[in-house]
Amino acid sequence: MSDIVFVYPNILWTLLVLPLLALWYILKDRKTKPTLRFSHADFNGKQRKTIRQRLHPILPTLRILTVGFLIVAMARPQSSSKNDEKTVHGIDIVMAMDVSSSMLAEDFRPNRLEAAKQVASDFITARKNDRIALVAFSGEAYTQCPLTIDKSILLGKLKELKSGVILDGTAIGDGLAVGVNRIKNSEAKSKVIILLTDGINNMGNIDPVNAAETAKLFDIRMYAIGVGTIGTAPYPVQTPFGKQYVNVPVEIDEKLLTEMSDLTGGKYFRATNKNKLQSIFEEIDKLEKTRIEVLSYQQQSEEYKLWVLLALISLCIEMFVRYVVIKTLP
Repeated sequence: MSDIVFVYPNILWTLLVLPLLALWYILKDRKTKPTLRFSHADFNGKQRKTIRQRLHPILPTLRILTVGFLIVAMARPQSSSKNDEKTVHGIDIVMAMDVSSSMLAEDFRPNRLEAAKQVASDFITARKNDRIALVAFSGEAYTQCPLTIDKSILLGKLKELKSGVILDGTAIGDGLAVGVNRIKNSEAKSKVIILLTDGINNMGNIDPVNAAETAKLFDIRMYAIGVGTIGTAPYPVQTPFGKQYVNVPVEIDEKLLTEMSDLTGGKYFRATNKNKLQSIFEEIDKLEKTRIEVLSYQQQSEEYKLWVLLALISLCIEMFVRYVVIKTLP
């Protein structure tokens, strides 16, 4: 879209002279108009004005328009058009989420797994320019959703995550390894894995540290999040008398997760409640900002010719009316 700007905007103040010029023409016309007294008013009342008489008042109007158009032209109007070229350097992200049975503990509301899904959903929605994949793990690991820019599909797959679908346990190494496999061949400038778990590695075929070393080999940073309160957490148990709760100890191998994160150039976080988990994802969002380069082009075009043309047209009409139609002599 083009915007009109003036190189010499102060000249436009001269337009204030136009009302004075109009007043001058009115007063001049009154002084030069001849008067003649008649004995009876009906003598003049029955006379109709000729075309020349009707056209005569437009002559000063055309002259004023000509002067106005020339003033605008002298202010040198220009149209400016601006174009932006946006280059987005996106980040490829894998979210590896623990779906083991311990994630059903209710120290988070409604439980750890659902709270993590809600916070992850907000994170995904905010990353508009990044490709994101989803990996789930417990006793084994699998890809819930491959890398995609389509957030609606990804959010749908995230919503479908639930515990008890695969072998129970906590295979941190396998979860990280599947995540690495999803983005190791990516051409993105930045590759990140966010691994969320609430337990100790006790299952799987791949050693967690070896998985972290593989991530480092492919320039993949890992951010680990330990989920769980300090001490014990209420865990729901189905009994013949309905659902009951038992307090289970919260055990997270923070030393291992810290070592893995540091090895890849990432960071370890501990979330003891949903608000803390939310702030952790916000911090990761700030640490891994998508880079957007905007190149702007602005082009100026002279627009005074239009106003000069309008002035010329107005002047030509005045000359035609004055010297051809009305035939006024100087």
